[in-house]
Amino acid sequence: MILLFLLVGFVAGAFGSLLGLGGGVIVVPALLLMPLVVTDLSAISAQAAAGTSLATMIITGLSSVLAYHKQRVIDVKSAFIFLIGIVPGAVLGAFVSRILPTEAFLVYFGFFMLVIALSLFFRPKHHVEKRTQKPYWRTGLDERGKPFAYGFTYPTAILISIVVGFLSSLFGVGGGAIMVPVIMLLFGYPIKIATATAMLIVLFSAIVGTGAHAVGGHIEWMLVLALIPGAWLGARFGAWLNRRLQSNVLLIVMRVVFIALAIQLIVQGFM
Repeated sequence: MILLFLLVGFVAGAFGSLLGLGGGVIVVPALLLMPLVVTDLSAISAQAAAGTSLATMIITGLSSVLAYHKQRVIDVKSAFIFLIGIVPGAVLGAFVSRILPTEAFLVYFGFFMLVIALSLFFRPKHHVEKRTQKPYWRTGLDERGKPFAYGFTYPTAILISIVVGFLSSLFGVGGGAIMVPVIMLLFGYPIKIATATAMLIVLFSAIVGTGAHAVGGHIEWMLVLALIPGAWLGARFGAWLNRRLQSNVLLIVMRVVFIALAIQLIVQGFM
């Protein structure tokens, strides 16, 4: 059973760090399905799975941030701007999960994620030669030497991040699962900066969300301890792999994973 938790933690940490997801998309369904495989393990509620997932993502986020910081690909300033909205959204989502039957909404959330996943096939072209009037604006060159540009207005960024924080805490999927495609599609973030920045957001939002879930008694701390070693190693591996994959290859992986995530949420909701 220990090896199973190590494997789940490693896979969650690796995919979470590689794509900026945080790892909750792996941990939550794994915790809900494990009792069917491991007879000694008691079934846990969807709220407990979400809370336990968020607690594990603190470790995934910390491990990833340390690795991405060395690569110098985290946009720290924009991450903290997004956190202005994500933090209250995460707290609200944690408390709403105490009274809301989240399973009833997983189907709708799954279809929402499917739309996001499919939209990644039609990313808009962002013209770098024209600086917009957006207060936050960044330009640079990617790993192939091609120019990129991205930016946003502060009210839009904060409003979107409130919604992201609420949904991520409510369903325990991690803010990156929504934040990464949103900032890529709406704000023009390059995929590698988006994933790395999302992991810093995931770290802080997971801390806040974990605190809120802890107050509600939604965290199985023994399961968190079992998942931590694999999550830490997996996150380091995911950041290492992110650096070595070309952006176009990483985008293909992201499309596949997000479609799989959407299908998993829909199936979980029906079950």
